[in-house]
Amino acid sequence: MQIYISENDLIQNLKDAGCDNNTISEFIDFSKSEKIENELNLLSKQRKNLLDNLHKIEKSINCLDYLVYQINQRRG
Repeated sequence: MQIYISENDLIQNLKDAGCDNNTISEFIDFSKSEKIENELNLLSKQRKNLLDNLHKIEKSINCLDYLVYQINQRRG
């Protein structure tokens, strides 16, 4: 079964997923030449990058929460 999506919708989806122009261009090239494994690998890399960023942000939030906790402890 093949799913059809317009190139504009595909590009918008990739932008919404945080892909840069180079990644989008590469993905479109893979898509046009039906290199499905390459498409999936590219999406997997983007997902990993997003998760890595999420974990960094989560760590920053935890640091802030710790500081708030410490300050509240000083207040008594």
